[in-house]
Amino acid sequence: MAEQARIEDLHLVHVTKSFGTFTAVDDLSLTVPGGGFFALLGPSGCGKTTTLRMVAGLETPSEGQILLGDRDITTRRPYERSINTVFQSYALFPHLDIFENVAFGLRRQGVKGAEVEQRVNAVLELVELTALARRKPAQLSGGQQQRVAVARALVNRPDVLLLDEPLGALDLKLRRQMQIELKRIQSEVGTTFIHVTHDQEEAMTMADTIAVMNAGLIEQMGAPAEMYDLPRTAFVANFLGQSNLVHGQITGRDGADLLVRVPGGEVRLPANRAADDSGGLIIGVRPEKMRIAYKDEQNVNRVRGEVLDVSFTGVATQYTVETPWDPDRPVTVFELNDEGAPEVKAGDNVELVWEYGFTFGLDGDDDLDAGNELAAEAAEVAEAADAEDE
Repeated sequence: MAEQARIEDLHLVHVTKSFGTFTAVDDLSLTVPGGGFFALLGPSGCGKTTTLRMVAGLETPSEGQILLGDRDITTRRPYERSINTVFQSYALFPHLDIFENVAFGLRRQGVKGAEVEQRVNAVLELVELTALARRKPAQLSGGQQQRVAVARALVNRPDVLLLDEPLGALDLKLRRQMQIELKRIQSEVGTTFIHVTHDQEEAMTMADTIAVMNAGLIEQMGAPAEMYDLPRTAFVANFLGQSNLVHGQITGRDGADLLVRVPGGEVRLPANRAADDSGGLIIGVRPEKMRIAYKDEQNVNRVRGEVLDVSFTGVATQYTVETPWDPDRPVTVFELNDEGAPEVKAGDNVELVWEYGFTFGLDGDDDLDAGNELAAEAAEVAEAADAEDE
């Protein structure tokens, strides 16, 4: 059997895009691995959509290069790039049935007869819409229409498929189903997918690699689990999920661990999880990594506090706890509702504990609130879309 051609990486090299005096993308360099599912994640106005439009050929960089493999496509027209885009609106032709919507691009390229039939049927089978081939778009659900848009883009066999907030028009339940479907389709076809989104959960569910973007720059890039477990900036820690953060001062070292003084006590963390080994640090821990101590535990970090609020969320309970860290920034704790969960109410004094290895240390000069407001805005956009659908 002939060896399958290697899927080429996409490279952005020192790419800048300015609109007058406003710089939307600022000296951006990144490599999108070929054949993977890549997510460009960030709040509105961070430059992610401008980046996608430059890759698609709908905008031209002010500076820099865009390469597909070793081919410079910076100034090539969209139809010369072997890159297709699926937009949130889908843009299906209402007067054509599903088969003809998918076949449209092939017919414009001059593909005829049996090849059109074979390629369209193959991609409709991939997106599980074979039985609906002769229906019109208006007869399909939102999720089905979205799959038609993906099929129409894939039938042309692009090297890269761009997804511009493709699930934004769907309600919450259907959006989650389609996240799994899109990941399945990408895995089966092997085409490089680049997904632009402001939805943190969506990016982590679908992507092999995430790049978090802020103000035209990449804050951090890596695998979802790596990004969540070990954020490198306060922006990433706050935008990609929730974090409890506090300023501290490194006081020494014990083996492979750093010792950090924080208000109300001392915190220990592995030195390889810290941005520095001397001076100031921002200490961080995710809410689900903390728990309310109900027995004498050893080899853990700890902080005492008073419970301000208890919220039952079904699978877990959320505790809001005031600690010496900062009276204006209560600590959030998520505890699973299993047999070991403590019975705690507002006003109780508790001790919070977490394992040393769950702690991370950020640059001490970072802003504790970086990304918080933008993460809240992104959540509000998603909630508004869900409410509108309901």
